[in-house]
Amino acid sequence: MLPKSRGTLSAAVFNALQSGATAGLEPAPESDEDAQIALWALYELHYRGFEEVDPDLEWDADLLRLRRGLERPFEAELQRRWAQSDLHADPELDLARLIDGHDGPSLARFVQRKADREQVLEILQHRSLYHLKEADPTSWVVPRLDTRPKAAMMEILFDEYGDGDPNRLHHHLFRRGMEAAGLRTDHACYVDEAPVEILAMNNALSLFGLHRRLRGAALGHFAAFESTSSVPSRQLAQGLRRLDFPEEMAAYYDEHVEADSVHEQVARRDVCGAYLEENPSDRDLLFLGAFTCLDLEARYARAMLARWDAA
Repeated sequence: MLPKSRGTLSAAVFNALQSGATAGLEPAPESDEDAQIALWALYELHYRGFEEVDPDLEWDADLLRLRRGLERPFEAELQRRWAQSDLHADPELDLARLIDGHDGPSLARFVQRKADREQVLEILQHRSLYHLKEADPTSWVVPRLDTRPKAAMMEILFDEYGDGDPNRLHHHLFRRGMEAAGLRTDHACYVDEAPVEILAMNNALSLFGLHRRLRGAALGHFAAFESTSSVPSRQLAQGLRRLDFPEEMAAYYDEHVEADSVHEQVARRDVCGAYLEENPSDRDLLFLGAFTCLDLEARYARAMLARWDAA
């Protein structure tokens, strides 16, 4: 179902999606939350859609025009953050240095050591917005790659999608863990609980994946995500077991401890390295994507830790 609106723009967009009367919508949100939830819903038309929305609206010209009007300031803000970071000015910067040098707050470490059960359930609800369609946003980039990076990307995605076994799909493993933990498992069921930082994280993935000109950013984001998953996954699994969560939930993160340590090397060397050899002018786009992944994760962690500390 469509999410709850978070301002006048998203209310107008959701009404238009239900009625089919899409003409006249203008990208004038009253807040970042209003913009991000509207953009998320417009992107979702390209994934699973909504029960009460006509599937033909996926390619409605007025909605595409509105989406582009929301994407432009969002992309500009991501570019601004990257341009103003200390790393951007480093002439010796490479992808490994960018990723390995990042030192943001860690929700995984908090879960491992301190979080209570309700806090972990909240994180799982938020994370479900991505993990219940894990790897799908990245898959948009595959047709836009040439031979070497495409083959390497498919090596990783084949693993993400269970090596041909439907029971091993990573998003299916996450669904099983959520079900065992007593959480709902229908697609995007916790979008109304998602803070703006989670919406932005998901929207950045869709933005990079759906635009061919941003394929370098999609690959950089992918490499940073895979490179920063293995250790946090181990910490999350330990925290889940500390709090006596069902084994199915911890097993999802166990799966990523070993898999993502391998994916990291393939993503950096065989996907991004090969891509940059063929497209050297996309170097800054690659770095933009990697920085955006790390920056948005850090913003989410800071927001949640600050809220829990204040409570």
